[in-house]
Amino acid sequence: MGGGFGGLYAAKSLANKNVDVTLVDKRNFHLFQPLLYQVATGTLSPGDIAFPLRSALRKARNVRVLMGEAVDLDAEDRCVCLADGTRLPYDYLIVALGSTHSYFNHPEWEKVAPPLKSMEDALEMRRTIFCAFEQAELEPDAEKRKELLTFAIVGGGSTGVELAGTLAEIARETLQEDFRSFDPRTSRILLIEMAGRLLPGYPEKLSTAARRSLEALGVEVLTCTSVTSVKDDQVVLQTDERIVAIPCRTTLWAAGVGSSTFAPILQRNLGCELDRGRVVVDADLAVPTRPEVFVVGDLSAHPDKLPGVAQVAIQGGQHAARSILRGERKAFRYRDKGNLSVIGRNRAVADIGRFEFSGFFAWLIWAVVHIAYLIGFQSKFVVMFQWAWNYLFFNRSARLITNTNEP
Repeated sequence: MGGGFGGLYAAKSLANKNVDVTLVDKRNFHLFQPLLYQVATGTLSPGDIAFPLRSALRKARNVRVLMGEAVDLDAEDRCVCLADGTRLPYDYLIVALGSTHSYFNHPEWEKVAPPLKSMEDALEMRRTIFCAFEQAELEPDAEKRKELLTFAIVGGGSTGVELAGTLAEIARETLQEDFRSFDPRTSRILLIEMAGRLLPGYPEKLSTAARRSLEALGVEVLTCTSVTSVKDDQVVLQTDERIVAIPCRTTLWAAGVGSSTFAPILQRNLGCELDRGRVVVDADLAVPTRPEVFVVGDLSAHPDKLPGVAQVAIQGGQHAARSILRGERKAFRYRDKGNLSVIGRNRAVADIGRFEFSGFFAWLIWAVVHIAYLIGFQSKFVVMFQWAWNYLFFNRSARLITNTNEP
């Protein structure tokens, strides 16, 4: 269940083995989520980071791909129930449905602060960002134009840092000669983080380096700051006892991780426990009450408290597949290959084993690693070309404002 990193790599590990595999996802493509922000900021097109699941598994003759949405689970008959009434029997089940966004018990904020978890989210965020600049070109009132050119990004993790850095480069470099009524370089970009520093999962040295890089790009970094209200014309912030309302027409959400909506269904039908919306599993990634069911990736609450990153999902999917093929259970041991976050042109931070560094070399490693994990040669080539073009000319060619329901 799920065609993300966990599901796809599980299917690849089971490819052309003596098993019958069915991969189910409500979309027909695998999405490379770490580069979603580049679609949202017009650097890449949707097709550059999405690859058809059928093409990815074309040579796996024992793998069947179905486009459908799982809505229920019959644990006694061992069947997955799809929205169209189809029942898919299984001997073993690997659940890799990932996570969703969370607004900290304020779902009403989603209407005015788009998240970034799906392709639809990225297209909506892209529309929101570039519409703000277009509306500023039409706005004769200086104060209202200032509101339109104020961007608040909530969340100082990797997604928030990458969004803020890219948006600053768009305003300062990409768009600087495109408008006549205003100077895009006057845009105000706020990065808001509730914790005491950016990138809380990184060493403090790299958090500091990331902050300095963002501030060099003109980003206002606000740490120890929480959001108390988000409206279509302002965002209200609280720092200690001080509350400030900032006029702002564009708020982008990069904070909070919620569990898949399928988690309660698993709890009800498998009798498993949930830990903050994630399924509690044994050390081998199997559900304690149903050892034939594995849960991998962001939906899994492993005893080792694993981070919600792509590598955990990839390795978890591969581990579950090996357990099925071997017919024996071994504890899942995550191999941490490091963390990388890009801030902008020649700016990134890297935490790899004993090595911590920032700057151009970290940016180069980030680019190489992301290219390596893209699915399909064409995607790798196109993304490399786009990045080279952007690097040389500061031009982001995918700045189209389109209907978010486009294919």
